[in-house]
Amino acid sequence: MKKKFNGYGIAVVAGFVVIILVLLGCSNNEMITPCLKGTQYGFFNGLWHGIIAPIDLIAMIWKDNVSVYAPNNNGAWYAFGFIIGSGGWGFFGGHTSARLNRPR
Repeated sequence: MKKKFNGYGIAVVAGFVVIILVLLGCSNNEMITPCLKGTQYGFFNGLWHGIIAPIDLIAMIWKDNVSVYAPNNNGAWYAFGFIIGSGGWGFFGGHTSARLNRPR
């Protein structure tokens, strides 16, 4: 049995998309040029920032001067360290979760 198509669901989703785009258009752009002075953060700083990222994320709620990701970084090496530190590739739990889901 085929269901008759009505456009109500698509209209609701399109309405939410329009509302989100309008709200995003009102967002504030921050100038980062003052942050780009001083030392550049490299791989090991990215690793450390990735490890403490959950704590920084919570601290960002109450403090305006806390950031999860350092804007003054050296590029790909900082990002690579950040991903490893945050466990973004599953280095800190891949074997445990595989053992738990294995059929017995």
